[in-house]
Amino acid sequence: MIERYSLPEISKIWSVENKYAAWLKVELAVCAAYNKYGKIPNASLDAILKNAKFNVIEIEETEETAKHDVIAFLTNVAKYVGEDSRFIHLGLTSSDIVDTSFSLLLKESLSLILLKAEALAESLKKKAIQYKYSPIMGRTHGIHAEPVTFGFKLLIFYEEIKRSVERIRSALNDVSFGKLSGAVGTYANIPSEIEKEALNSLGLKPLLSNQVIQRDIYAGCFYCLAVLGASCEKIAIEIRHLMRTEVLEVEEPFSMGQKGSSAMPHKKNPIASENICGLSRVLRSNLIAALENIPLWHERDISHSSVERIIGPDSTILSYYILSQLIYLIDNMIVHEDSMVKNIDITKGVIFSQKVLLSLVNKGMLREDAYKLVQSIAHESIKTRTEFKSLLKVNRNVLQYLTAGEIDGLFDINYYFRYMDYIFERSIKSKS
Repeated sequence: MIERYSLPEISKIWSVENKYAAWLKVELAVCAAYNKYGKIPNASLDAILKNAKFNVIEIEETEETAKHDVIAFLTNVAKYVGEDSRFIHLGLTSSDIVDTSFSLLLKESLSLILLKAEALAESLKKKAIQYKYSPIMGRTHGIHAEPVTFGFKLLIFYEEIKRSVERIRSALNDVSFGKLSGAVGTYANIPSEIEKEALNSLGLKPLLSNQVIQRDIYAGCFYCLAVLGASCEKIAIEIRHLMRTEVLEVEEPFSMGQKGSSAMPHKKNPIASENICGLSRVLRSNLIAALENIPLWHERDISHSSVERIIGPDSTILSYYILSQLIYLIDNMIVHEDSMVKNIDITKGVIFSQKVLLSLVNKGMLREDAYKLVQSIAHESIKTRTEFKSLLKVNRNVLQYLTAGEIDGLFDINYYFRYMDYIFERSIKSKS
């Protein structure tokens, strides 16, 4: 249970230590590129690679005076490198380092999120197959419609998460850009071949930029995380609905010693599902912030920077956490198939109304007349709590077209599941 709440892997990506490590990685890639093109001597590069390091506490102390984090970082690295530090940050501006490393951190985070999303899809597929033929009431507008299977519900969720998997893969490609083109992006003080060489070593691609990478590049990443969160919320909402006391078709796992209420000892609440629903709102709100970051003044301003220091770690860590929670729920949910069958029967068979309607039409009754007739009988069944089938069998208008035996034949629930093999085969084969 503890592991479900532990996120050291992805949270470490956004630590201060790892941020500076990413900055240093970019600086060293540029130094290596300069060396390749003869700007930095081999001995100097060797010294830089050997001695370049930083101390977070010292950087923070310097920043208190400098009021500039990149300068504080470079000052600290220079302290350890010595004379050869003159070759570090040649022709670069702060955003060259900050933006390029931001892309690296997003890629690293998205790679972990991708693995979790794929794991969720597999969990959903496994459960969908397990409950492929388990009847459950299909509901539209919250009202009984026609039967489906619980596996069918889960299969739809599986396909949706697989679409998010593809969006994450696309986002990984979309954020794989860096810029090392100087103060306003014109390569005035750094050759374009240095950018190309350094970015290639970092697994990134160059793009046209001014002082910063254009923020539409990153907005797509936050969009894919917002959609992922919304899809996870959709699944969590279904669990919450199916867990209601009056329904009780599915329950969240309830661990030994867990408590549901400080006042009511009987309570088992869908806390994990509600947690997912709440956190997905944060992902959607962060998308708005990412979109607001796109319009900047002229060649850049700094309004996007403070926002990304929040939404970068928040959205990626939250996405990872939501996926972890949902995998736990799907893998350990308690399914009450007996309640599913019982709930199908509570509407006295009116859920077969469309079958009756179509049978009357096929026998020659006008559709409009058949609809009015079936509707009136169905509403009488609901109002009087009388079996729909029995009311059909005593209605003279119905009996003009259908025999009692034919009416009985219309109430076979397996009729609704005869294409389940086809649906599952098409979905799982096409998504595998």
